[in-house]
Amino acid sequence: MEQKKYWKGLEELHNTAAHQEIVKDEFREELPFESEGLLNATTPRRDFLKYLGFTTAAATIAASCETPVHKAIPYVNKPEEITPGVANYYASTFITDGEYLPIVVKTREGRPIKIEGNTLSSITKGATTAKVQGAVLSLYDVARLRYPSIGGTETTWAELDKQVTAALAGLGGAPVVLLSSSILSPTTKKVIAEFQSKYANFRHIVYDAVSYSGMLLANEAAYGKKVIPSYHFENAKTIVSLGADFLGTWLNPAEYTKQFAQTRKIDAKKPEMSKLFTFESNMSLTGANADERYTHKPSESGAVALALLAAVGGSVTAPKLDAKVEAGIQKAAKELKANAGKALVVSGSNDVNVQLIVNAINNTIGANGTTIDWAAPSNYRQGVDSDMTKLISDMNAGTIGAVLVYGANPAYDYFEAQKFTDGLKKVKLTVSFNDRQDETTELCKYVAPDHHFLESWNDAEGRPGYTSFAQPTIAPLFKTRAIQDTLLTWAGNTTAWADYLKNEWVSKLGGVEAWDKALQDGVVEPATAPALSGATFSGDIAGAAAKISSAKKGGKYELVLYEKVAIGNGRLANNPWLQEMPDPITRATWDNYACVSNTLAKTFSTQLGDDYEINIEKKVLKIKANGKEVTLPLLIVPGLHPDVIAIAVGYGRSNNSGKAAGQIGKNAYPFVSFNGQTFDYFAVDATVEATGEKFPVALTQTHNSYEGRPIIKETTLEEFIKNPKEVNEDREELKKFGADFRKDATLYPNYSYPGIKWGMSIDLNTCFGCGACTIACQAENNVSVVGKEEVGKAHEMHWIRIDRYFSGDENNPEVVFQPMICQHCDNAPCENVCPVGATNHSSEGINQMAYNRCIGTRYCANNCPYKVRRLNWRDWNGADSFENNLYDVADMNDNLTRMVLNPDVVVRSRGVMEKCSFCVQRLQEAKLDAKKAGHPLKDGAAKTACQQACAADAIIFGNVNDKNSEIYKIRNEEQTERLYYVLEETHTLPSVSYLAKIRNKDAAPKAEKETAHKEEAHHA
Repeated sequence: MEQKKYWKGLEELHNTAAHQEIVKDEFREELPFESEGLLNATTPRRDFLKYLGFTTAAATIAASCETPVHKAIPYVNKPEEITPGVANYYASTFITDGEYLPIVVKTREGRPIKIEGNTLSSITKGATTAKVQGAVLSLYDVARLRYPSIGGTETTWAELDKQVTAALAGLGGAPVVLLSSSILSPTTKKVIAEFQSKYANFRHIVYDAVSYSGMLLANEAAYGKKVIPSYHFENAKTIVSLGADFLGTWLNPAEYTKQFAQTRKIDAKKPEMSKLFTFESNMSLTGANADERYTHKPSESGAVALALLAAVGGSVTAPKLDAKVEAGIQKAAKELKANAGKALVVSGSNDVNVQLIVNAINNTIGANGTTIDWAAPSNYRQGVDSDMTKLISDMNAGTIGAVLVYGANPAYDYFEAQKFTDGLKKVKLTVSFNDRQDETTELCKYVAPDHHFLESWNDAEGRPGYTSFAQPTIAPLFKTRAIQDTLLTWAGNTTAWADYLKNEWVSKLGGVEAWDKALQDGVVEPATAPALSGATFSGDIAGAAAKISSAKKGGKYELVLYEKVAIGNGRLANNPWLQEMPDPITRATWDNYACVSNTLAKTFSTQLGDDYEINIEKKVLKIKANGKEVTLPLLIVPGLHPDVIAIAVGYGRSNNSGKAAGQIGKNAYPFVSFNGQTFDYFAVDATVEATGEKFPVALTQTHNSYEGRPIIKETTLEEFIKNPKEVNEDREELKKFGADFRKDATLYPNYSYPGIKWGMSIDLNTCFGCGACTIACQAENNVSVVGKEEVGKAHEMHWIRIDRYFSGDENNPEVVFQPMICQHCDNAPCENVCPVGATNHSSEGINQMAYNRCIGTRYCANNCPYKVRRLNWRDWNGADSFENNLYDVADMNDNLTRMVLNPDVVVRSRGVMEKCSFCVQRLQEAKLDAKKAGHPLKDGAAKTACQQACAADAIIFGNVNDKNSEIYKIRNEEQTERLYYVLEETHTLPSVSYLAKIRNKDAAPKAEKETAHKEEAHHA
């Protein structure tokens, strides 16, 4: 097997002095004791700790106060559907800016507290994303609007209706415009049509913050259909991504992740997998998971598409490209032709001409009707950019009578926001239905706030014939009203929206019982999935090629804009969970920044050495492009094109957007430009210079080190087919410790687990690093938000982290993601160093924490080789007994926000250790349910939050003693060749196993493997 050197950053790759210092100094600061007297005690330390941990007098010494008393108030009239301590589940749908996911919402005592994917959906099949997992927190966002208003003053709905209807009637025939993001609800569109029938001069303009207009217009030109088709990655053996981050942010990543993962799972008996090529400018999540990855300037995206079309047999001439990129195109074309009918090319470009060329490629390789379905297109994005530019032109000309804004925020995310703002001032009637005082809502005279989607009735059609429903999971928290109710009222229809929706679907489904069944399931789909269908291509290839070839050439530096996996286009920016989620690639939190390569970084300052990433203070750059400029901290990201600067959109929100979003980062949308047809999310002629200033960026990846010990195992598909056992050849060395490594040569007692023994398997081949598990764990287990300053001190609290490792060429490295949680070791080194017995082992193999015993010595963390234990440095949750000790972050301790807390999981106080518990509350509930049902616990009945959230099914959990369980079969029958344990040689006996990563690439030549092996041995 190829021996590779893995590194988290350049400082580790080159083993710099600063890196060595951080490895040596594991904990960066002392415990924040309130009293120096405790540290100066003359009593021997271990005796003092025993005293502090085991006597009631310790509470008086340490606290000198009483624990606060919280009185429970019983129901006066208990709702029939609510039983205290018992969860209810409601099917619903996450619909935000065209992203579509059928979900199931868990409620406790009438409060939504957790979101899961709906497995009954054949589109997403139970998949979720980090954004979806975090959406439940946005329900309790204190920045939400709480009442209707006129001119910023609270009013009643009756008064607002009276004034708006009068204003609409007095427009004298001037156009009424509904400006919205993509709407997937067919019944809402019917309501809009009914509103339109009352106001004849009506226009509905769809505007998406991140546009897919180029795809829509190209498909209309090539196929006569202004739609986006359905993609079927599960049918593809070769996939080429031209800047389309389909695993991270492109269209509907949960759907595509679920599909793509099916092609990446390895069957040891018949090992085969898809092959992914990516051509991109910045390091995306999809690029990080590619088998072959190549970088180019943003201005060359059209040339790359042309070259690929030429390579697969198209009669076009491609411009000259970098030799490495051209070689990659030839390799990709060879694979596409070899797998004709089982291949797919997708592009993230918003240029009509580029998308036309991509359509031509897919037509040539037989993708239509096999990996692309035109019979059931996706409804995810519907905005056409020229419609928006025309609207703003008309607004500034004073010809628009009314603008009603729903789900759109162009005062923030339109590239010429000032032009929109100026135009809106010339509109007689302005109304916002948005649920918060965002940048656009601030400009509107009338504000009629919509419900949160978890408070709403709705439907959504992801594809024609595939409908998902939303129903209220909680009564409206504020004096909000569904936009559909508002439009019906203004149209003169007195039917309530809930009744309107019900009547519509009772009629469609044929009865109330069918409607009730649809609400219960959450989805209505065809009984038999229709066959995939192609379409006849008739695009003007020559015309598109000519326009691409004559496009403006780039300057020395180019700028590319991208979306982050968690924050996306900025709609969910005021979500502390998502702000604090480490970005999968950079591992940074709470900011956006200028991503550049190490090569480019060193041109700004000779001080930017390999230790740069360790330091929280970053150099600040001034970037200019398209007549706009912004200053942002510089972050070195291996894998970027050396002449490209990448900046994430979605930041730089106004203060009224909320504490988590306000003034965090800088707004990058002004760098967008309009090419006459569509918006371009790149600039071909950028300038960049160092300002001499510094700005802190809170990173998480540099906090821990394994000091060169091997923790990742990977090989190529070719090598694995030749010799599957080569992956674990190093495990042969363990035999010298005895025939049975578990029992022989150990000082620990040999415990047996006669009943349940919990275990987890994580497949590195299908962990794509998306972070959904991190947010799911945070929601399920009340994991604290600590804020940027504390993350910068290495105090983040996430129970599961996704470690990102680079290997190979530092200018274009390969990437592997490894989820790391408490390994629940059977020989747990943390347990025997705790002086107060706070950490212990259960009879089911779980490493447990007794929080009320822990006194925060950190001995366990020091003794943990996996570095997965978290010390609660502050009172993040108002759980301890010290007055004025609460450390609130972005209103996370507001009474409203605290409604998201899971009552089944204790809220931890300051100064205690916490870490993964295998979601023990879920395990206990599953065992209790099995006991009530009178049968043994069935495999799959108990699922951890991370497992359930994973769209790629990379995490398998269960009872390893159950020979019928999936976890048992993986470990003992199906994946014995790939199975390994991290740091197995230390004999901690982890309960978490990993499956080695397999890359579908050419095997390294023997000489290269020998050199790599020597480098790895030297590093270790």
